[in-house]
Amino acid sequence: MSKDRRTSQRGSGPRNTRPGQRGGVTRPRTTTAAAARPRFTNRAAVLVLVMAVLVVSASSSLRAYIAQRSEINALKAQIASSEKNITSLQSEKDRWKDPAYVETQARLRFGWVMPGETAYQVLGMNGQPLADEDQLADPSTVAPTVPTSWWSKAYGSLEAADHPTKALPPPASKITPPTSSQKQ
Repeated sequence: MSKDRRTSQRGSGPRNTRPGQRGGVTRPRTTTAAAARPRFTNRAAVLVLVMAVLVVSASSSLRAYIAQRSEINALKAQIASSEKNITSLQSEKDRWKDPAYVETQARLRFGWVMPGETAYQVLGMNGQPLADEDQLADPSTVAPTVPTSWWSKAYGSLEAADHPTKALPPPASKITPPTSSQKQ
């Protein structure tokens, strides 16, 4: 029953039309001009004011954060520089514990010599003493020598005895007589 009603009404006329347009008759519209709303209301003014306060407070906090971060970075650089300086001073302190270094410094700085030694000073073309350029190496950079054990030396001599071609150079293929300059 409902299907019959729908199908019978489909072809009868336009549906979903506004009440003023039914039947093909158009009515003249009577509209009153609506009062124009202001673009800037009190709510918008308060919202802009709140946003401005938030921006100002955030910018001052951000400025303080950036200043603190730059100060922290400067202090980190200063700490790294101080640690490097401490390391070099500790190395210098370790050098002064070495008696050979102390002796060398006494010879260089004060011109001291050991008993029984004769001191010489080399003069340059201008009559001034030449500067000494030799320096001892830093003890921390010198590789420590590990002595080999006696059994390693004994085993090495056994290896050399078992394989004599490895230990000895090959014989000369031709013997040449010495020249007259080599005899004297």
